[in-house]
Amino acid sequence: MFRRYGHRVRAGRHPGYRRPVLYLVRHGQTATNAAGRLLGRGDPPLSPFGRSQAEALARLLPAGASVVTSPLTRARETAAALGRPVTIDERWIELDYGELDGVPVADVPDETWRRWRVDPEFAPPGGETLATLGTRVREACEELRESALTTDVVVVTHVSPVKAALAWALGAGDEVTWRMFVELGSVATVAFDPWGAQLRAFNQVPLPAPSPRASPSSAG
Repeated sequence: MFRRYGHRVRAGRHPGYRRPVLYLVRHGQTATNAAGRLLGRGDPPLSPFGRSQAEALARLLPAGASVVTSPLTRARETAAALGRPVTIDERWIELDYGELDGVPVADVPDETWRRWRVDPEFAPPGGETLATLGTRVREACEELRESALTTDVVVVTHVSPVKAALAWALGAGDEVTWRMFVELGSVATVAFDPWGAQLRAFNQVPLPAPSPRASPSSAG
């Protein structure tokens, strides 16, 4: 079962309340993730453990949900395990790490990490800024809001877009994403009511986490 955090909110407590309907899923593990390397636009498949994570997610995510996925293989394979029609949306693709794609997290210079954490407009050579990613993810979230008012929606994506979507749900800026840790094969749940978005659950995982890896968990 999922590890659950927080407390229950009674159905019917507020007029118009309904159960959480937007599920933000980080894909399963790849060999690159397991090696502790940054993984942006690189396109490896799921590892055997990653495939088992996808199968576990398929058993636990709601039947009948509409499914949206990033175009990258690791996300599409995770989404395919759900056994439902899938819509590919380029806006949910992982952050472009440019020349740092595939570099071990431990080998990224400290100065680069410092600049990334304080400046959402910073991009590694050939890469993408967190501000740019935040703009495209927020746009995608605003479009999904209408669908998520009436039907369950599952988005299968990557660590950086999950963080950006949660920042959107919380009404926070892009810089808050550095204060989040998102597990591989995990689910965050967002509800919508007449007052806006509400984070209901974070880092729900149907299987134990992969073997310990380098931190921060920035790899795709």
